[in-house]
Amino acid sequence: MTPDQTRLARREATPALMRLSRALSRLDGVQTVMNTGAHPDDEHSGLLAWLRFGLGMRVVVACSTRGEGGQNALGPERGGLLGLIRTREMEEAARVLDCDVAWLGFGPADPMHDFGFSKDGDDTFARWGAARVTERLARAYRTYRPDVVLPTFLDVPGQHGHHRAMTRAAAEAIALAADPTKLTDHPDGPWTVTHHYLPAWSGGGGTYDDALPPPPATLRITAGPQDAATGVAYAEIGQWSRARHASQGMGHWSDSPQTTWDLHRVGGAAEDRLAQSLPRSLADLAALAGPAGDALLTAADGVAQARMACPDRGVVQDSLAQADEALAKAISTATPEFLTAHGHRLTRKRREIAHALAEVAGLFPIVAAYPAALVPGGTARLRVTQPTPTTATKVTVTPVLPQGVTGGTVAPAGAVVDLDLQVAVDAPFTPAFTAGFDPLGGNGSGWLDVAATVAGRRISISVDPEVPLCVVPAQDFAAHPSQFIRCTGDTANLTANVTGTPEIEVPAGWTLTQDGTRLTIAPPAGTAQGLVTLPVYIDGRAAQATATAHYPHIGSLRHATPATLQILTLDLALPQGARIAYVGSGDSVGRWLQRLGLDVTLLDDIAPQEDFSAFTTVLVGVVAYGNRPDLAAATARLHAFVERGGHLVTLYQRPDQGWDADATPPRPMTVGTPSLRWRVTDAAAQVTLLIPDHPLLTGPNVITAADFEGWDKERGLYFAARWDEAYVPLLALSDPGEAPLQGALVSGRIGRGRHTHTGLVLHHQMDRLVPGAFRLMCNLIQPA
Repeated sequence: MTPDQTRLARREATPALMRLSRALSRLDGVQTVMNTGAHPDDEHSGLLAWLRFGLGMRVVVACSTRGEGGQNALGPERGGLLGLIRTREMEEAARVLDCDVAWLGFGPADPMHDFGFSKDGDDTFARWGAARVTERLARAYRTYRPDVVLPTFLDVPGQHGHHRAMTRAAAEAIALAADPTKLTDHPDGPWTVTHHYLPAWSGGGGTYDDALPPPPATLRITAGPQDAATGVAYAEIGQWSRARHASQGMGHWSDSPQTTWDLHRVGGAAEDRLAQSLPRSLADLAALAGPAGDALLTAADGVAQARMACPDRGVVQDSLAQADEALAKAISTATPEFLTAHGHRLTRKRREIAHALAEVAGLFPIVAAYPAALVPGGTARLRVTQPTPTTATKVTVTPVLPQGVTGGTVAPAGAVVDLDLQVAVDAPFTPAFTAGFDPLGGNGSGWLDVAATVAGRRISISVDPEVPLCVVPAQDFAAHPSQFIRCTGDTANLTANVTGTPEIEVPAGWTLTQDGTRLTIAPPAGTAQGLVTLPVYIDGRAAQATATAHYPHIGSLRHATPATLQILTLDLALPQGARIAYVGSGDSVGRWLQRLGLDVTLLDDIAPQEDFSAFTTVLVGVVAYGNRPDLAAATARLHAFVERGGHLVTLYQRPDQGWDADATPPRPMTVGTPSLRWRVTDAAAQVTLLIPDHPLLTGPNVITAADFEGWDKERGLYFAARWDEAYVPLLALSDPGEAPLQGALVSGRIGRGRHTHTGLVLHHQMDRLVPGAFRLMCNLIQPA
């Protein structure tokens, strides 16, 4: 969509009455619940929708990673860029639930990152740092002051190690957050979480396999039949939110939406409602407030009148002004002891009332930057638009800007106001990953503080720009390609198309020349096997290479990393006579094979009449059966291709996404579930060659244990669990303490051809320039 269409769609999806109803629904509840998890999409979306919209609680999702080590159902993005995609998806999901997000990890460069699947919480803690996880979560407790903490998963064998670590940390952080002698630099002081719950249901399923039963339920939460503002079940609102996690294939329809959730209170007795002993509303707080009690009752009455009068804007506005005035009085007259325990609730309530007053007054400005990507030494314009009249008066707008960017406060004189921004020459680049998300605004590295008078009350709200502000390099470095593979003994020069005039350091004996946009690198003859990484500079400053992505549900993203050129020299023989059709679904295997000089056709669309007779090998990329309907439609033709002498090679496939054990492969083959039991997460796990002299292990490259050295993240997943007698397993491997798995690589003669299936993460290893992955892949794609 065009920017105009995007803006129109966003405003169409958030009509004023819906926004006002949501703003009013925040105002009476005074409890905060924090749902802790390890990845974007771990949250209990349906339950959180009921707690927020049904009970008026403030909801916070605490997430330890950005999901950068996971899969991507949308496209080829991996690593840091995938982490940004999943970050934005989580924040858009939170926008639907009107909840906060507390990020504990900050992308691939942070110790707390998504390093891939883990089966053990201790292993996760060893990588993240147990003390670091607990401290960061304890700081989040002090910042958000939750009354209720609820991890998403249980700390039991058979569950993801990241989940197990976060569940354990959720409990350990409670004592740390409450200890006044610890974390003394935190501005908010100690906080005691009084209600700690666990899910009273198993987290097992197609992926996980909880080995222990869940704890007994001490509380059953039952949602109301439907949300008043939308008329749908709360669990459906949860699925609206989950659909924002599109890179994970989330968002599902249910004819019978879930309405009950069983919880177990850790160390507590059975309850009739969540956090039963705590005040739920402003009126409940009034009973505890001593001299401030009457003012709190007046505030509660004002909120109640506003909700009942909606959508009568005049009554709503006056009632909210009464509530705000009463809250200000309550804060000024309350005892120090009451403010220590509950002052944060009243402060938050005044901020929420300010947003409700802005809504009822029609103060709904649009903030857009031209450009949103700011460059050091440059200028930009921040445009503030009030497309409809507002009853607010004495409006002023003050930009809160990234470090090194300046601009002034103005009092708008019309419906459109432009603010001029200046970017310092030494302005630092904006970090890719920020610390949190607040549905009330003030997110990212820049926003607008809007102050105004409504019904005699002075309010202030934070308005985020449509596209987040960021300071970026004036000149990116782009090389195509930026990674090279060459065989030992190859004397050909390497060439790439580049932008700009980079300064590149090369080892002694290497030469580098640039002619316009063409860069030529000449390694010396006899270069030994190994990886060489060349750093890149522009104007004496480390150059940045930017990867970008755009999807309608999250907009445009850019992820910058230090720019390098990489050259891998390895002992590699290519299969002779191979004509390869590559059916991909987001991974880069096909393009890697093209770079090696192989005859590869990228079948982005399989024609209905395609019989594959022009090829010796058909290579199917990871999870392609779940994402390529044209591939599923070609199943019978692929079987015929194998029978008459072709080689079908399938990289790992999800058993729940397009893989039919009896119909998809040429002979029956079952991919194991739960998948946790059929994967090896230790990237250094010992690999045993079961048939060392098998043709796929001896030519054109002789595969040995050395080819499994230096692997990254994990060995593989979605291993075959059972297979027809036509197949033979070629490898055995396992995680420590587990029985060997033999379904990582199986192959069988079928008719005159062959089918080979592997769950090894070869595509990931190739992206990481692991030599053995290229050698083994070249063997697997040889003609049958």
